[in-house]
Amino acid sequence: MRTPTRRTVLGAAFAAAGTGLLAACSSDSMNGDSMNGMDHSAAVPSAPSAPAGFVAPNGPEVAAAPAGFVAPNGPEVAAAEAGRKPGPERKVALTATETTLDLGGRTVRSWAYGDRLPGQEVRATVGDTLALTLANHLPQPTSLHWHGLALRNDMDGVPGLTQEAVRAGASFDYRFALSRPGTYWFHPHSGVQQDRGLYAPLIVEDPKEPLRYDREWVVVLDDWVDGVDGSSPDAVLAELARGMGGMGHSGHTMPGMSGMSGMPDASSAGASGPSRMLMGATSPLLGGDAGDVAHPFHLVNGRLPGAPETFTAKPGDRIRIRLINAGGDTAYRVALGGHELTVTHTDGFPVEPATTQALLLGMGERYDVLVTAQDGVFPLTALAEGKNAGALAVLRTGGGAAPDASTRPAELDGRLLTAARLKADRSVRLPARAPDRTVLLELTGGMAKADWAFNGRKYDPAQRHPVAAGERVRLEFRNTTAMWHPVHLHGHTFALGADGPRKDTAVVLPGTTLTVDFDADNPGLWMVHCHNVYHSETGMMTVLGYQA
Repeated sequence: MRTPTRRTVLGAAFAAAGTGLLAACSSDSMNGDSMNGMDHSAAVPSAPSAPAGFVAPNGPEVAAAPAGFVAPNGPEVAAAEAGRKPGPERKVALTATETTLDLGGRTVRSWAYGDRLPGQEVRATVGDTLALTLANHLPQPTSLHWHGLALRNDMDGVPGLTQEAVRAGASFDYRFALSRPGTYWFHPHSGVQQDRGLYAPLIVEDPKEPLRYDREWVVVLDDWVDGVDGSSPDAVLAELARGMGGMGHSGHTMPGMSGMSGMPDASSAGASGPSRMLMGATSPLLGGDAGDVAHPFHLVNGRLPGAPETFTAKPGDRIRIRLINAGGDTAYRVALGGHELTVTHTDGFPVEPATTQALLLGMGERYDVLVTAQDGVFPLTALAEGKNAGALAVLRTGGGAAPDASTRPAELDGRLLTAARLKADRSVRLPARAPDRTVLLELTGGMAKADWAFNGRKYDPAQRHPVAAGERVRLEFRNTTAMWHPVHLHGHTFALGADGPRKDTAVVLPGTTLTVDFDADNPGLWMVHCHNVYHSETGMMTVLGYQA
């Protein structure tokens, strides 16, 4: 059978997207309901016209544009990409496949990139053009989202919005300029596939790197459920989508319900393994409820705490640690025993250096830190915040016994830093400017009915909050739920306050409002969503659309 090319896939995808008929690719629960007359939103009419004379990037097909909005492969997108001055190609072949993974004494069947966990790190240099071919050997369609990158819209990897999903047995060519250095990662945007083993780091190096260090350690954190006692992320999603019924989502068991703090409720175990619904896990740092899913394992670089990865260095080495939270439902509090951490970047952008003993990372967030290695053996511990579990790796610079899985360095309970305490480096601060447009995104819903949404409306790819090129846009995330949410904006970075850090993912605590600003300088249709994969897949996603 002939494998569809990127050209034919794009032509079919955008013709469908232009009519608003291309459904979200995850599950029936993603289908939107009727338009409800919300402010700041618009629906795509059913008969848009294609931009006259536009030629698709890889061939002659004319892509239909959503009426009134920039098409994901429209001329505006091509012009923005040209402005990034694409350079020499960095070619990569990537295969998504079913495989057996060794987590360190425990093997599981799962899906991964190239038979390893995390997938092989992709490393390139600013100015390169990443030319990556994804071969889909999975039994389901999939995609690749490039988390944190400002890239061309038709490469953003959101099925039903920016591309058609890559069907089983097919391949897709992702090709785009890398315009900023930093710590990024990639994962699917198809259902809950991210909560399997489908993720890998993407490191974009700066040829004029101002930091000085001797070694570099990329650390990927993850919560794991796939293949454990019959569990799968899809079964977890199905369980959560039924709602908690008599369970209040304030983190406490209602009368007549079983459950222990931080533990799953075994009463609803079924054919897809034990219940993974989390009950009673709380964290003051997260404003109360810590999470929805009782993942049985927590990993650092694909390894269980009983068989941790060991990173070796020499005493006195200056080490750059790139931290990535690839989890589905877990915030991690991270510390390196016997060391302080100097934060230099968050979400790929430099900050004024700040020293701390511990960091809190929501799903999707990244931090770069520098440490000066002491002499000995030290635990790098990632505490699953509020869940009474954690992950472990080891830094070894000398002799001594390795720390065991139960090690809890004192630094975990010491000075803790969150993004709100950081300031952007002056080189990347947004110029002072009043917003031209404010988009209110109220975070709504809960686990009682599994009705997570923005503004009370579950995800509908045909609904777009309009923005215009050149605007300073203010996003106001108003969290009316009893749960914390790491919100993520595709294709852009926003500023937390006038001199706050530049980020693409930020935690919004329950009962609070987070206001962020960004410059509308990357045309297309861009997803905004909660990066708890189970919240997004039950509805907490929406779209910002550039007006044509």
